[in-house]
Amino acid sequence: MKETILLKLGELVLKGANRRSFEEKLLHNARRRLKPHGKFQVYIRQSTAYIEPLDDACDMDGAYAAMERLFGVAGLARSYPCAKDKDAMLEAAKVYLADKLRAAESFKVESKRSDKSFPMTSIQLSQYVGGELQEAFPHLRVDVHHPQLTVYLEVRDYAAFVHADPDPGAGGLPVGIGGRAVCLLSGGIDSPVAAWMMTKRGLGLEMVHFFSYPYTSEAAKEKVFDLTRKLVPWCGRLTVHVVPFTKIQEEMRRVVPEEYFTVVMRRFMMRIAQQVAQRTGCGALITGESLGQVASQTMQAIGCTNAVCTLPVLRPLIGMDKEEIIRIARKIDTFDTSILPYEDCCTVFTPKHPRTRPQPDEVEAAESGLDVDALVAEAVDGIERVYFNPEK
Repeated sequence: MKETILLKLGELVLKGANRRSFEEKLLHNARRRLKPHGKFQVYIRQSTAYIEPLDDACDMDGAYAAMERLFGVAGLARSYPCAKDKDAMLEAAKVYLADKLRAAESFKVESKRSDKSFPMTSIQLSQYVGGELQEAFPHLRVDVHHPQLTVYLEVRDYAAFVHADPDPGAGGLPVGIGGRAVCLLSGGIDSPVAAWMMTKRGLGLEMVHFFSYPYTSEAAKEKVFDLTRKLVPWCGRLTVHVVPFTKIQEEMRRVVPEEYFTVVMRRFMMRIAQQVAQRTGCGALITGESLGQVASQTMQAIGCTNAVCTLPVLRPLIGMDKEEIIRIARKIDTFDTSILPYEDCCTVFTPKHPRTRPQPDEVEAAESGLDVDALVAEAVDGIERVYFNPEK
C-alpha cells in the first residue's frame, strides 16, 4: 500500500440533498489541481476524500501543497494505509511515524472506528497501540490533554489509516459551486483579498484590471499578473481582462469637475466590469471596497457607483479594517507584491479634495458631457485577455 492523502470535508457534509453536487465539484477541482503532480485516484467515502497515488512517480509533496489550498477541505493529513488489524496498525505507526515519535516528548493515540465490525472499541484500540508505542519509544510520556503528538488510527471501509496531527485545510466551499463573478483587480492590498474571500465561498472568478498607459507602467501591469499568479493556487484557472482605460480618464479630466473625478471613474469601471460579466456568464461583481477607507468608499459614493449596475455587487471587505485585510494578504502571500511601488489607474489624476458625499443627481450632471456608451464600448472592444492555468 502507498501513502495516501486524506481530506476531511468541511461545510459540504451539511448540504443535505445537495451534498452530492458539492462533493462532485470538490473531486473535479482536486483532480485538476493534482494533474501537474502525477496520476492519482481520487474518491470520497464517509465524509473523507482519498488521494491515492497510482505509481511511484507521483510528487506527494507537490500534491499535498496543492490540496492545502483546495477550498471545501476542513483538514488534511498524509497517512499510511494498512490492514484492519491491531498489530498491523501498531507496526504502521512505529515505522511511518518513527521520526515524529522520536522527536516528541508526549503523545496520545486517538482512534476512530468507522467500520463497526472491527472487533475492538476505539478506546481499546487506542489503549493497546498507545501502550505498545510507549514501550517501543520509552522516552515518551502519555498526555491525553496537551500532547505534543497525536497518533490517529482510522478504521475505515477498505483499510485502516495511520497518521499524525492533521493540518488545517482551506475551508469554505468548492470553487465554482456558487457560480462565477467578475472581480475588479487593482495592484493594491484589498482586491486580491476580496478575490480570495469570494473564491472561498465557492465562486469561480474572471478578473478585470484597468490599465492607463502611459500614466501607469508595464511594470504596474506585470505586478497585477504577479498577484494573479499568487491567487491561482487558491482560485484555479484565471483570466485577467486588461481594460484600456487611458482615453476614459483623459476625457474625464477634460470634462468632469475634479471633485467628482473619483466617483465618475468608479462608475465607468462598474459599467465595463458588468459588460465583461455579461459576456463571460458571470452573475455578480466583486470589489475590494471597505466602508470609509477612502473618499470613493463612503455610503454615498458607493450608492452612486451601485446605481449604474444591475448585477449584485459583492464587497466582502466592507466591514473590515486595514489590519484585518493585511493579515489575510500576508496569509495568502499577496501582501509583499501589493506594496511594490507601482501606481495603478486609481491613483492617476487623484483630486485634491474629492467629494465624499456625492448625490446621484450631482454625479449624473458631472458626467453628462461624456459619451458614456461610446467610451465604454471602445474600452470593452480593446480588452486584452491574459490566461493563467495552474495545471501547466
